[in-house]
Amino acid sequence: MKAYVMRSYGSPAALELVDVPTPVPGDDEVLVRVRATSAQPYDWHHVRGEPRLSRLLPGTLGLRQPGIEILGADVAGEVAAVGRDVTGFASGDGVFALVAGGGFGEYTCVKAADLAPLPGRLSYEQAAAVPLAALTALLAVRDDGEVRAGRRVLVNGASGGVGTFAVQLAVAMGAEVTGVCGGRSAALVRGLGATDVIDRTAGDVTRGGRTFDVVVDTAGGHSAWAFRRILARDGTLVVVGGPAGRWVQPAGHTFGALLLNPFVPQRMMMTDVVGSGNRRANLLALTQYLDDGRVVPVIDRSYPFAELPEALRYSEEGRARGKIVVVF
Repeated sequence: MKAYVMRSYGSPAALELVDVPTPVPGDDEVLVRVRATSAQPYDWHHVRGEPRLSRLLPGTLGLRQPGIEILGADVAGEVAAVGRDVTGFASGDGVFALVAGGGFGEYTCVKAADLAPLPGRLSYEQAAAVPLAALTALLAVRDDGEVRAGRRVLVNGASGGVGTFAVQLAVAMGAEVTGVCGGRSAALVRGLGATDVIDRTAGDVTRGGRTFDVVVDTAGGHSAWAFRRILARDGTLVVVGGPAGRWVQPAGHTFGALLLNPFVPQRMMMTDVVGSGNRRANLLALTQYLDDGRVVPVIDRSYPFAELPEALRYSEEGRARGKIVVVF
């Protein structure tokens, strides 16, 4: 099979498209013929090996060389074969999943426990936009933010991959949502259900005078201490991401919120979808929103498999609205 292989840290151009053996599913695994994947910050951070601080911590970044040879965290495709202990999936079934890596190859093996049926309304291209970003948004809004009807929610970075899902999920849960984004994305964010949109270039949102019950920060740009100015006394800040950096960021931004938590009345939370469990159950929960149209994937651009490095390069620029998808 063809796959983009990462042998050392560097730029997206260093990914090599080569022939590698097709993986064989274990007893509890499903072999998936990948039809689409995403290019996103998770991937190019791994390509760059950044932030370098993360190389010293347990996880998927190796100290001197990549810990994952074939990247691609979002997988949408069809079942090609199943392990002997797998039930509920058969050859030809449409499926999607969040994986540590493997989506940048024509085939990949996925634990059956992490795999979910393809939502009925979605194409493979649309489904590939969902797993990492939408699961992150679901955990941030539903679990860490405890969003419910009547809550005032601010989504910082509302036009990005996670942000577009966070806005829609918060609206679907009955919240009054304000989105923060660049001016060119205001109409998009309003179309997702936000009742108000703040242009991030027009001023400091943390000094706007309004208060919110929940702030979901997907973009950084302001410290947790600054966001406290617009949080209700019993409010919650949920940090999902932050500014990119070679050495510490965005890890410094996210962990900074956790360090502040014991010393302030508000809750300071960090969403970690990569380390979370119940992936299949959460994908099925998302499917309910996707199937009834309350949540729709926003795709900025689609690239063919042959141009995957270019898709990563575009993702690294940080200008995408919604997700960047790669179609096989």
